[in-house]
Parts: sequence; C-alpha cells; structure tokens
Amino acid sequence: MTDAPPPAHDPHLLSAIFSKWTALHSVLSLTLLTLACLLPFSGKAFHMDDPLFIWTAQHIARHPLDPYGFRVVWYATETPIADVTKNPPLASYYLALFGRIFGWRESALHLALVFPALIVILGTYRLAGRITRWPLLAALATLFSPGFLVSSTTVMCDILMLAFWMLALVFWLEAEDSGQHWQFALAAIFIAACAFTKYFGIALLPLLVAYSLSKRRRVAASIAYLAIPVLLLALYQHWTRGLYGRGLLSDAFQYASLHNRGHELSLPAKTLLGLAFTGGCMLPALFFSTQLWKRRSIFAAAVLAVAAGLAISGHQAWFETPRAAAAWTAVSAQMALWIAGGMSAVGLVVSALRKITAERLLLSLWAGGTFFFAAYLNWTINARSVLPMIPAAATLLACYLGDRSGAHTPRSIAGRGAALLAAAVVSMWVTRADANLANAGRTAAAQLSEQVSDSQATVYFEGHWGFQYYLQQSGARPADLRNSPFHAGDVLIIPENTTNSFGPPPGFVLVEVRIVELPLAGGIATMSEPAGAGFYASVWGPLPFAFGRVPPERYLVARLAPDAKQPLVFRH
Repeated sequence: MTDAPPPAHDPHLLSAIFSKWTALHSVLSLTLLTLACLLPFSGKAFHMDDPLFIWTAQHIARHPLDPYGFRVVWYATETPIADVTKNPPLASYYLALFGRIFGWRESALHLALVFPALIVILGTYRLAGRITRWPLLAALATLFSPGFLVSSTTVMCDILMLAFWMLALVFWLEAEDSGQHWQFALAAIFIAACAFTKYFGIALLPLLVAYSLSKRRRVAASIAYLAIPVLLLALYQHWTRGLYGRGLLSDAFQYASLHNRGHELSLPAKTLLGLAFTGGCMLPALFFSTQLWKRRSIFAAAVLAVAAGLAISGHQAWFETPRAAAAWTAVSAQMALWIAGGMSAVGLVVSALRKITAERLLLSLWAGGTFFFAAYLNWTINARSVLPMIPAAATLLACYLGDRSGAHTPRSIAGRGAALLAAAVVSMWVTRADANLANAGRTAAAQLSEQVSDSQATVYFEGHWGFQYYLQQSGARPADLRNSPFHAGDVLIIPENTTNSFGPPPGFVLVEVRIVELPLAGGIATMSEPAGAGFYASVWGPLPFAFGRVPPERYLVARLAPDAKQPLVFRH
C-alpha cells in the first residue's frame, strides 16, 4: 500500500521523496495530525445531546443490565429516558467504561472518543488503499471535513458508530479476498456493534450483500455470517421488550417515521438542504472542485447553485427559519456555496459508476444511500446524518483524481496541498466555533448559578443540551410542567438558543426580568437561528454553519408571580 505513483512519471526530486515514503509514514502522519486536531478540544464543554449519553453511561455504571431504567426532564415533563433518546446503548456502555475508571470530567470522556476517531481515519486509509493509489489523500480529506472534526469533539454516538462501520468494512472486504472465516465473523461482530451504537449501522447489511454479489457474481456462503448481527438485533429487541414493555429497535423506527411527518418539508427544500449540508460538512469536495471537474461543469454547477440561492431568498418558508430573515442575503449566498460543494460530492458518487468495480459500487451505494437517508428520511437534516458518507466521498475524490492524473508533479502537489490546507483551516475554524458555543453554555450556567445562589427561592430552568447538564449540577431544577411545585418568588432561567422551552408555567407570569448576554467570538455560527446555522438540526437554519457576526447567547432570568398575563418570552 503506497501513496506514490510510479516514480518514472515524476521529476527526480519528487521520485526520490516518494520512493522513500511508506505506508508506515502515512499511518504515523495521520495519527499525529488526528491527535493535533482533536486534543486541543479535550476540554470542550458537553454540548447538545451529550448529557443524554452521559446520564445513560452513569446509570449503566450502577445498573449495567438496565441501561434505560431512569427518567429525565428533557421535554415539558419528566419521562423515561427511552422516550427521549432513540439510540441504542453501546456508546453509553463505552463511556461508562472510561467514566468509571477516569472520572466523568470533560477531558476524560473526550479523550475516550479520540481512539474511535483515529480508527475512522486509519480505516479510511486502509480501505482506500484497496481502491486508489492515493489513500493518504482520502484519509486527509476525511480528517479535514467539518462534519468529521466537529462530531469528533462531542461524546455522542456518531464517531464510535463510524469507527465500527469502518472496521466492519475493512474486515469484510479483506475476508472476501482471503476467504478467512475468522475475518467474516469479526466483520459480522463489528456490524452488530455498529448497529448497537446507532441504528443507522443496520445499513451495512444490504451494503455488504450488494458488494459481495457484485464481486462474486453469485450468492456465496459467506453471506450467512450476516445472520450474526441480525440474530443479535432480534435478541436486543426481545431483551428491551422485556425490560421496558416494548422493543426499542422497532420503537426507534416508529418514532422516526412519526417525527418525520411532523417536520415535513417539500422535496425541493429537502434536496437543497441535503446538498448544502453535504457540501459544508465535506468541504474538500468544494475545495478540490477545480481539480475534479472541467470548467464547463464547474460553470454549470455554479449557475445552478446561484439560482438555487436566489430562489431560496424568495422562499424562506421552505426552511422554517423566520428569525434569519434579516440576514437572508448572506444566508442565500452561503447556501449557494455549500450547494455547489454538495453537487461536487454527489458528482463523485455518480462518476464512480462510469468505471464500475465492486469497490466503487460499494462506495457509491454507501455515499449515495447516506445522502438519501440524511436528506429525505431523517426527521431533520444535520451534520450527524451526513457524517457516515464523508469517508466514502473522500475515497471517491482520491479515486477520481487518481484516474485523471497518474503522476505527482509540483503543480498537482501544490494544488492538492492548497485544497487540503484550505479545508483544514475552515474545518478547524468551525470546530473552534462549535467549542465556543458549547463552552458558553457551561460559562453561563456557572455565572447564573452564582448570581442566584443567595436566593432563598427554588431556582428552575428551561432548555436543555449542555446548559442543562451544568446548571443541574449546581442544584437548579429543570422546570417540569406536571411535577414541579412552582411558587411565587421562584427563579426561572430560560436560554434563548435552546429547544423545548415553554415560557412561564400556567398560572404565573415573569417579573423582575433581566437578560444576561454572553458574546461569542469566532466569526462562524454552528447553531444560531438569526444566522441561519443549524449544524445539529436544520430546523435551526438551512446552513450547516454560517460566516459572519455571531449573535450573543442570551438568557432570561426572572421571578415567578401569580398573574394571568403572559409577557413576551423566548419560545421554541
């Protein structure tokens, strides 16, 4: 496995350099770069749905055979955790292992997820080495994608799922070559682990069936190994039905179907959102576009992207983002840019079918299927749903460049280096911006807790994500519309940038209202309705991230008073 094309095509200096570059150099370089990108964020505050996974892990540490046997306030009232989270528990078991040994602080849990992130990058390199002479390029394009880097700085299930996904693919493809039964069995176990980390992992089953049929042109006995994850999933369904009165596997599919109907967008809107999130999350597809496509193709894509951006400015209702109206010109312009990147990524999927092999068919089905799920089937379009297609698209990018240019020349190296550098800079910038947002929630919780610490009244709060995790640790209580004993004089804190808040409880109004603001620097927003950014949920905005002035994080602090009037409060 090497990243160097035949030396005869290169200048003498480049030939000398590449002749000494080995797979070991690539692995070491990728390991160091991955650590360099992720270790600076090991202290990042818990963010978004991180608390759900942490609370589950903490419960598992005490009750390992009952992962979802507790209740949380995440909506308007306390409910079983199984009604809130629709992910299987393996990611929380993984966190529980590290949490019990090293503690539950941010650095311990973030460092626990560095290893799966490294598996993704090295797995991409190993897999791409079967298909292209430039596997290092594929791995770097994966690493320098905002969808990968930001997801790797959370403690949610996505990166661990993708690590198992890569391991399953590598072992299955190598088993198809070697015929070794232990490799098939290990691949099947990794498929099951992938599905038990996030249900999307079930997609590996049809994907690998298609690959094996394409490679062998017949149904091989090795397909029988796929019965292992199917059997384990059936046992999981039976086990959880006994624990919680319903099988959590089927429950997750029913929830996704019902929830998707409540957030139905038009087909054109879903397509444009899917392209925008794909282009923004897999930035190398945009930055390499001048090396991938002919000028007329780039011009045509640019015209279509600009037309889409202009059309969007007149159809804001498509995207349920009225608060972004003031910045809609900037939103439309950026969306046109990310749509162009999405077209480039999807173009790689389509182009792979022109020179079809079993491996390229696998990559096309993998990337195309993920795009279809993220854009049309998931309850919201977000970076977490796009994430699984990034290694496939990055590998297709390396394949396509390898097909067009078989030699390393100073010009080609400079072009690829510039594209990777640009992608790396923007991706790290986005990752830092998301860390700033996460840290703001932790800072706000600490400051607000200190400000109301001398109050003799009960302190309640609404809103969730990392803010809930930290404020709850300080002794404040999540507002529960059914069970909280609200009294006049109680303090209520409501974040503006949050979900599942409902304003003052029935029978009360807010008095002594004040707004606390925390400015956010960085010039990029990842979750901001005014900026049109919805990295974790497109209902926040049609962009995965947005350049420009980042609105401050605002928090309403007030006291409850018995009155029938309803003042203006933040609602989501």
